[in-house]
Amino acid sequence: MHMKRSLKTIGVVIYFALLMVPIYWMVNTSLKTTKDIEWELQWYPENPTVSNYSFILRSPEWLRALRHTIGYALLNVAVVLATTVPAAYAFSRCDFRGKKHLFFWLLAHRMAPGVVFIIPMFTIFSIVRLFDTIPGVALAHCLFNVPLSIWILEGYMRSIPKEIDETAFIDGYSFIRFFAKVFLPLIRRGIAVAAFFTFMFSWVELVLARTLTSANTKPITVVMSGKTCCVSWSPGVIAAAGVLMMVPGALLVYFLKNHLVVGFAMGRLHR
Repeated sequence: MHMKRSLKTIGVVIYFALLMVPIYWMVNTSLKTTKDIEWELQWYPENPTVSNYSFILRSPEWLRALRHTIGYALLNVAVVLATTVPAAYAFSRCDFRGKKHLFFWLLAHRMAPGVVFIIPMFTIFSIVRLFDTIPGVALAHCLFNVPLSIWILEGYMRSIPKEIDETAFIDGYSFIRFFAKVFLPLIRRGIAVAAFFTFMFSWVELVLARTLTSANTKPITVVMSGKTCCVSWSPGVIAAAGVLMMVPGALLVYFLKNHLVVGFAMGRLHR
């Protein structure tokens, strides 16, 4: 038993070590000059510099793209949660004809590649004048985030006994009061998980953002991919930009870690 536990521990350590190699190499590259990167292989920066980060943080193009990306992500989270929380409640509490088929269709729809929707979205968004706008990209991301959020929240809500609803109604709660005062606090961890995935999808998504934006509202992913292809930024600058892009996700995990752990543990396990 002790041997088996030791082997598991060693396996986990090796897995996380390999997982951290790309991140370490990106941080390592971001602290080097172009000369150090191109001339010799260095496992650690012998002459570390923050000039790459200074360049990024002083770049008007980067700061403008950062504002756009934050706008997409936050608006997407707001729209997704406002629509999927009541939808997930209906799926978890109500029985209606075609419920299972509709739920399966949502999951199947989430599995479709984003490139399939590029031409229809570009055409429709151009007609309704949502092309190259923050609401347009946020709505496009909802196409993928709404099914995933419903799937996460429905499983989490199903783990909450229906007797809580009935008891609240017997005590004289209206539905809106019950939902706001009783039910939402009970599912806050599930909401945290759904919000986390929704935000991160908008933060790193490239295909739809590239198709539905031009020079006015480009997000960070589009700017970085353009700089990489055109080699207009040095490898150190691109690595620094990648490190900075990981910061929001790391902060979300840090501040929501308790909610995320419980939310992942519950939800679909109670299905």
